[in-house]
Amino acid sequence: MDLKDRLTELKAKALSEIDTVEDLKKINEIRVNLLGKKGPITEVLRGMKDLSKEERPVVGSLANKVRDELTEAITQRREKLEIIKTARKLEKEKIDVTLPGVPVKAGQPHIIMQVIDQLEKLFLGMGYQVVDGPEVEEDHYNFEMMNLPKDHPARDMQDTFYITEQILMRTQTSPVQARTMEKHDFTKGPLKMISPGKVYRRDTDDATHSHQFHQVEGLVIDKHITMADLKGTLQIIARTVFGDEREIRLRPSYFPFTEPSVEVDVSCFKCEGKGCAVCKHTGWIEVLGAGMVHPNVLTMAGVDSEIYGGFAFGLGPDRFAMLKYGVDDIREFYLNDVRFLSQFAQKG
Repeated sequence: MDLKDRLTELKAKALSEIDTVEDLKKINEIRVNLLGKKGPITEVLRGMKDLSKEERPVVGSLANKVRDELTEAITQRREKLEIIKTARKLEKEKIDVTLPGVPVKAGQPHIIMQVIDQLEKLFLGMGYQVVDGPEVEEDHYNFEMMNLPKDHPARDMQDTFYITEQILMRTQTSPVQARTMEKHDFTKGPLKMISPGKVYRRDTDDATHSHQFHQVEGLVIDKHITMADLKGTLQIIARTVFGDEREIRLRPSYFPFTEPSVEVDVSCFKCEGKGCAVCKHTGWIEVLGAGMVHPNVLTMAGVDSEIYGGFAFGLGPDRFAMLKYGVDDIREFYLNDVRFLSQFAQKG
């Protein structure tokens, strides 16, 4: 059998084998066996040295043509096998979209944020605005505008983290009130605001203290504001957070930015005022501080203290949450333990 006949027979046999192969691994083996250095086409080309000058180009051309046709056939078969393989895989792994989905458990706001949200809704309903401000604050707004000049002894109670001599992490959200008073046009109406947010103090972390905690401070400035307005507002806060039966009492205290100043107690919601471990057997629980805005604070903000007055209060949502839900360690709020936090499902 001459070389041309061998090439023709090789082509027919190879095409038949390629057309019937069903495995990608097998098609690769066929490619190596047919077109590799030790394959039959290479053998034919090596035998061309025994041919005449006239036959060599004819056989060489035929060999190249057969090799190209087999290469094309192998490529097409491989592509077809890959499509078949993918289709089988998709058929095997397809998802039945008519099946019910896996339920995803919905999360909830952090318990402290729930308390803050509750307070914000209350005050928005009373016509207040919610104002935010920077946590990295100037000493001027954090202390001096709050009637706490340099070397004032009350600063020791609010020792904080200083970034520079005049820039610090705010110890209270009161600076937001000072900034807002500077901008407010009192000829267009009173200022009624709350300023919730994170504050920082150099406290030793223990069951009731944290170097970072939250505050919600409130401020009302207008003509003819009295202590009665403050007491009524505090009563609403206590009953909204702790229950409709709660009563409050005011005790004289001292804050540099209010005069007169009061500590606010709420009747114990555990024992209904009879005395228990929660209220230390007094029937009352201290919850916040408040007072009438000091004239110096108004004057420094550019407000005429002869015409305008007001009240301010400050409360801790962390402490409110501890009291309301009987949590005895403030650090629990910041450990991100879902087992703890999921106990406080948001209502409404």
